[in-house]
Amino acid sequence: MKQMYPKKGRVILHVDMNSFYASVEVAYDPSLSGKPLAIAGNPEERRGIIVTCSYEARALGIRTTMPLWEAKRLCPQLIVKTPNFDRYRKASLAMFDYLRNYTHMVQPVSIDEGYMDISDCYEMGSPIEIAERIQKELNEKLRLPCSIGIAPNKFLAKMASNMKKPLGITVLRKRDIKEKLWILPVAEMHGVGAKTADKLKPIQILTIGDLAKADVRQVKAILGINGERIVARANGNDDRPVDPDAIYEFKSIGNSTTLRADTTDEHEISTVLQRLAESVSRRLKRKESLATTIQLTIRYHDRKTVTRSKKIDNPIVEAKDLLLVVQQLWKKHWNEEPVRLLGITTQDLIEKGSAYKQLDLFSYQEDARKEPLYQTIEKLQSKFGQNVIKKGLPSKSEESNKKGTSFNKDFLQDDR
Repeated sequence: MKQMYPKKGRVILHVDMNSFYASVEVAYDPSLSGKPLAIAGNPEERRGIIVTCSYEARALGIRTTMPLWEAKRLCPQLIVKTPNFDRYRKASLAMFDYLRNYTHMVQPVSIDEGYMDISDCYEMGSPIEIAERIQKELNEKLRLPCSIGIAPNKFLAKMASNMKKPLGITVLRKRDIKEKLWILPVAEMHGVGAKTADKLKPIQILTIGDLAKADVRQVKAILGINGERIVARANGNDDRPVDPDAIYEFKSIGNSTTLRADTTDEHEISTVLQRLAESVSRRLKRKESLATTIQLTIRYHDRKTVTRSKKIDNPIVEAKDLLLVVQQLWKKHWNEEPVRLLGITTQDLIEKGSAYKQLDLFSYQEDARKEPLYQTIEKLQSKFGQNVIKKGLPSKSEESNKKGTSFNKDFLQDDR
């Protein structure tokens, strides 16, 4: 069996759950099996759009992000469920726990997909046999269908898993990329998408093959450093390891919301910004982190979206401090057109324990007033130990053993 594995290369699986939210609902209520099913938000609000839907619904023309009213027009018998994130989170954790029966080299990348490095799993069978077993047992034990890509690296495994859905298993070797990968439109390439594809059209890059053969300097001039990366990926090159701890890293935390109606009402907008700041603040505190860059996102009635950010000297976490920065950005950059969506994102995060505070004209008086208290605490700690009095920050030993997740994956832990 070992001879079916490369001597020096890797064997990577990308396990991608099929229509995950809908599949979880069917697993919970088998009577939904075979019926057109959609998961959507509140139908009374404008945010009532299709989050995901079953393949039976897709066969009728229903698609993700479609307004719910349009989906019901296409399929009057459509069954609509509101999202149950606790249920999806439990199913996700069960799915990843199952995958770890094969190898500890499992890297979740979202609630419904992840990579596995099975390069050392030859005693369990060939790569295809392992993939078939995983697919079969996830479907039988958890009632969750999936598609699996098998490849020598993460990029090719991801592309392979998208080639056959639902319940597909696809092998994509580097020697296959000209025949299977290069013929695809560049917008279908993982890491590119429609907007980037539009930027590449003027230089006649229409397929993944065009991108693979393109002048790297020309692509880099259009897309920046990411241009060099995607040209390498188009040629099947990707040396990123499968990192089981990657999900615990995070670079940003944020939240956004679509307004009930396009508005220029500054009181309503202020209320929304305050609510977003409070939500982001709670998430930062939960992650024991502070922010040094604050970003405001404004989407207008015509769907034009602008993002503006501000770097700050003193790391912050409190909602009132976040809101102050956001209000400054708002006053400076709002063009007085009706607003459809607002978002606040905190970036360049640092751990609370390593945060510092610079003395400046606004903070030195407050810090000076606290200095006698700090001196008293330090004397007591010196005499009786570090844990006698604490200044509101948990010690490492007190922290939970449960690691947090990144903003992009924290639906595994937090409600959206």
